[in-house]
Amino acid sequence: MEAFKKKRQQFYQQIDEFWHDLYDTEYALFDVHYISQKTLENIRLATERIGSIYKKTAKILRQVPDETLLQLGFPKETLEFIRYCPIQIDSVIARMDLIVNHEEIKLLEYNSDTPTFIKESFNVNGKVCEAFGVEDPNRGYEAKLVQAIQRAINLSLHSLNIKSRPNIVFSSHGDHEEDRYTTLYLQRLFGRESQYLSLNELRLMDTPVMQEGEMLIEPGLYDREGRKIDLLYRQTYPIEHLIDDRDPISNENVGRILLKFVQDNQLAILNPPSAFLCQSKAVMAVIWGLYEAKHPFLNSEELEWIKSYFLPTYLDDDFFISQGIPYVRKPVFGREGDTVEIFNGSGEKIDTPKNQTYQDVLQVYQQFIELPTTQIHTEQGKKSAHYMFGSFYINGEASAIGIRAGAQITDNESYFLPVGLVKGDE
Repeated sequence: MEAFKKKRQQFYQQIDEFWHDLYDTEYALFDVHYISQKTLENIRLATERIGSIYKKTAKILRQVPDETLLQLGFPKETLEFIRYCPIQIDSVIARMDLIVNHEEIKLLEYNSDTPTFIKESFNVNGKVCEAFGVEDPNRGYEAKLVQAIQRAINLSLHSLNIKSRPNIVFSSHGDHEEDRYTTLYLQRLFGRESQYLSLNELRLMDTPVMQEGEMLIEPGLYDREGRKIDLLYRQTYPIEHLIDDRDPISNENVGRILLKFVQDNQLAILNPPSAFLCQSKAVMAVIWGLYEAKHPFLNSEELEWIKSYFLPTYLDDDFFISQGIPYVRKPVFGREGDTVEIFNGSGEKIDTPKNQTYQDVLQVYQQFIELPTTQIHTEQGKKSAHYMFGSFYINGEASAIGIRAGAQITDNESYFLPVGLVKGDE
């Protein structure tokens, strides 16, 4: 056991700026879960089809009344913002959480706004596969991610009519290791002039500074050198947190001021505003409702895709209790399994996480489906764990995949389990 622990530590310590241990516990496993080429192709096909359903649904959501968006849990302050589509890309980096059980693939949720698990899947997974002498299913996708980031930034700057020496800032909570290193990884992939600043180093100026009728400092977001920021890359900072952000001294709602700068074309942000539109898990209830109604907006092929890949999802639990079907209750904007609870067909709670941060937000109710299990190799020995695939959807195309392994409710204590390809069928 000690020999394996030493081998794992030596391997991961070679990877710069990676959090192989989190919260002083093992996170990245020195192990590989094997899948076949056929399974990989099925995951990518499912990702493309699910993505196309979301893209089509987003078009509807941009046109519905405000009241409908409020009923789906979107904060009132974001309604104009999420309809704003400055670069005609709904989301640059998105991730789908999928249950893959032989031929069956089901979507658990879609993180279109601030997905993490990026460096693990696009970079570290390949290093582990190389160490184990197996083929990396994500080979070549890091280069495509570079292209996607550069394209999104170029389009965003063009939308502001900025042509030379833009001030591009990548930002996250500086004291959160995973967020900081994820953001620094994306900055390095971008590969052009930019800077990293923690969120608390950003300065917001909401009123102009005038002298003798001339504007000395215009409203905007500024870096610590006093230079106006043109583009803010905030991969790990959710919009639902941003809108409640207040200045600790003035108590000003700086988050809403920043969103107004974006709407007024004074600042670009990535992921773009449109990414937040599909972030609410209530959108899965919308999609399932369109399927049940056989809505003419969807063609017969798209209805089959929903039937194949989506789980019944509603804004209440009446259907599941009436049919005696186990279900999951989850907050529309929750993360890392926080406040996700499992109920049996009688409506009795049978599993709940220790974190209950999102009790006061809108909940959705989704049919429960058991996560498959696998054996994993940890520093404490072999153990059984549930696992779930994360499948990235980059600029509208299926991309890298990764696996989280742990409890039935995947939370922030789950492991990163590298995935490799085997030849032939599983």
